[in-house]
Amino acid sequence: MAIKSILIVMAVGAFAVCNAGVIPALPVAAVAPSTDYDPHPQYTYAYDVQDSLTGDSKSQHESRNGDVVSGSYSLIEADGTRRVVEYTADPVNGFNAVVHREPVAVIKQFAPVAPLAYHH
Repeated sequence: MAIKSILIVMAVGAFAVCNAGVIPALPVAAVAPSTDYDPHPQYTYAYDVQDSLTGDSKSQHESRNGDVVSGSYSLIEADGTRRVVEYTADPVNGFNAVVHREPVAVIKQFAPVAPLAYHH
C-alpha cells in the first residue's frame, strides 16, 4: 500500500510539472527621454538652526554649478566646540572635505563646594 501511495504522489507531481506553464514576461514599456533634463544643473540652498532653549546650533549651505558642488556645514559637538566642514565635489577630484574645530563658549570652572556636615 505504501508503494502505491508513493507512486500516486510521484504521478501527481509529474503531472503538475508537465502542466506547469511558463509565465510570460510582461512587456517593457519604452521610456521616453525626459524633456526636463538639464545638462548644466544649478542650485543653492541653505538652512540655519539656532535654538537657545535646547542649545541646538547647526547650519549648512550648498551650491551646485554643473558638475561642481561646494558647501559647508557646522554643528556643536558634545564637548562644546563647533565643527565646521567645508567640502567640494567634482568629476576630476572627487569629494574633498576640510574639517575645522572652533571654540564656541568659554566653560567656566567653578570651585568645588564643600560637602554639608550633619550633626546629630
